[in-house]
Amino acid sequence: MRAIEVSEAGGPEQLQVVEVAEPEPGPGQVVVAPAAIGLNFIETYQRSGVYPVEHPFRPGGEGAGEVVAVAADVTALRVGDQVAWTSSVTGSYAERVLLEAAQALPIPAGLDLRTAAALPLQGLTVSMLVDGAFDLRPGQDVLLTAGAGGIGLLLTQVAAHRGARVITTVSTAEKEALSREAGAADVIRYDGFDDITTELPATVRDLTGGAGVHVVYDGVGKSTFDGSLASLRTRGTLVLFGGASGPVPPFDPQRLNRAGSVFLTRPTMFHYVSDPDERARRWSQVSAWVTEGVVDLRVGATFPLADAEHAHRALEGRQTTGKVLLLP
Repeated sequence: MRAIEVSEAGGPEQLQVVEVAEPEPGPGQVVVAPAAIGLNFIETYQRSGVYPVEHPFRPGGEGAGEVVAVAADVTALRVGDQVAWTSSVTGSYAERVLLEAAQALPIPAGLDLRTAAALPLQGLTVSMLVDGAFDLRPGQDVLLTAGAGGIGLLLTQVAAHRGARVITTVSTAEKEALSREAGAADVIRYDGFDDITTELPATVRDLTGGAGVHVVYDGVGKSTFDGSLASLRTRGTLVLFGGASGPVPPFDPQRLNRAGSVFLTRPTMFHYVSDPDERARRWSQVSAWVTEGVVDLRVGATFPLADAEHAHRALEGRQTTGKVLLLP
């Protein structure tokens, strides 16, 4: 089978197509033929060395497809079943993927394979963001950075459905239109800012009568962190869930005091789905968001598996909106 492999940390050119033996399921495992593979920023961190990994490394932690082989001791799944996956799985940039059967997410009726491949990591992350890292309630003001990204569009729809007022940041007119369509009440175009650290919070406070927002969901990191922190109201919460612009440098915790006794959390979705019962409950929740029409999950771009390099370049260059998929 074909797979994508990284021999050493570096740029997107390190993503090379290799021919490898098809995996065989061991105890408790199944093999799946993916119909689509989800692309996520974490794979750019792993490829570049921001997140150290052992080499050679096969990236990819998300997808959906059909079970093609089952270990003898697996009774909950059969050949032909359709499943999605995320969590601790790696090596999904491939024509066959080896999964722990217990990690497989059953695909409910009404959810097609491409949509299912786009949903697990971002959907479960949004579940964590609104029910866990911060418990989002009706009437609260939300600031969301990168509002036209995959998580941004999904989170905007969920938050607006819950009755929150969503303020997003975007960089282009096209992304502004997408963000408003998803339900953003206000969209801030930071491409015209000279200094996002001061101009972002000033704009947010103008929009909130000087108070600031109850919660900031920041997946950008280094370039927006200071502005996000300054956009909070007293006792607000900054949920830092990504670092698309780089990691946030160490800082003095006294800044949280001076900002108004605010809270800072840096959650990881995997800590919210490690328990099987919680994982099943959250997957049922996010699947229902799609099948019941709460969200319209946008697949913004697809690339052939062999073009993983170009897919990473597009993702890192902010040339994509919504979810990006690789197609074997």
